[in-house]
Amino acid sequence: MRVLSNADVAALLPMDQALATVAGAMRRVSAGGTQMPLRHVVPVGGPNLMGVMSGAMDAPACYGVKLVSLFPGNPAKGLSGHRGAIVLFEPETGGAVAMMDAGLLTAIRTAAASGVATRALARPEARRLTLIGTGEQAEHHLAAMVAVRPIEALHVVGRRADKAAAFAATAAVAFPDLEVTQGTDVQPGIAGADIVCTLTNAPTPVLHGDWLEPGQHLNVVGASVASKREVDDRVVLRAGLWVDSRASALAQAGELVDMIDAGVLTPEAIRAEIGAVLAGEAAGRESDTQITLYRSLGVIAQDLACAAHVLARATAEGRGQEVAF
Repeated sequence: MRVLSNADVAALLPMDQALATVAGAMRRVSAGGTQMPLRHVVPVGGPNLMGVMSGAMDAPACYGVKLVSLFPGNPAKGLSGHRGAIVLFEPETGGAVAMMDAGLLTAIRTAAASGVATRALARPEARRLTLIGTGEQAEHHLAAMVAVRPIEALHVVGRRADKAAAFAATAAVAFPDLEVTQGTDVQPGIAGADIVCTLTNAPTPVLHGDWLEPGQHLNVVGASVASKREVDDRVVLRAGLWVDSRASALAQAGELVDMIDAGVLTPEAIRAEIGAVLAGEAAGRESDTQITLYRSLGVIAQDLACAAHVLARATAEGRGQEVAF
């Protein structure tokens, strides 16, 4: 087994390669080339959860499991809110061939998935980006958005002014050509934005549909269990809706579950999985004024494809630690 650290993942999965890898994985999801049981979540005290995600895919041929702790208080301690490991198996004999840090890989693949969706759905001329949230996901989403659209201006919204200011200062150094501003209020923060990403741990909506403007693209990312939702009903009703996986979205996207249970939405509101759009089998944006929404839950195929990519590069470059297993 090859064991790979956080530093190995950082070196072997740059954003441009993550975008290409995740795009391929999403095509396989929509083509039926994956097996993806729904995420299993176990409470482990207070707001903390352990998530178990397992699955298999045909290209690249592999299967595996991700075991990840979801600890929302970790960022205050200087740690990722997602900590754990991914174990990758090879399909010929069933051997476990790699284990790698799951925290960074999850952050990168999640941002890459939003980047893939943004490239498919946002207006080509989209230049103004708003990030709601100042944590690890915001950092990687900024890299993904800059990679897929000609971003000129960034506005950062955080609950705490000091956190928003610190993130904005770091972003300005990392991307010196950007005009960077920050604030604590969401409604003025999304005014004039072309792309909005919600990247919070909020259990109740931080983004309201009455605030949206024609032509905006939304990546709704932060809530990954049915008990949480970052957007209100009006957001969903105003936007065209695309997802990573229909099964996951209908079971675990809190706003969709709530609205369907209340009878104000039907499953047919989901226009398509993003993989079908990438394959040319489903339509994307219909007009410059349409509001588009990508609801990201995160699926194991993204993790498996990225883990397989990291392992292939690590093997070729001699990175990581070989251990008997």
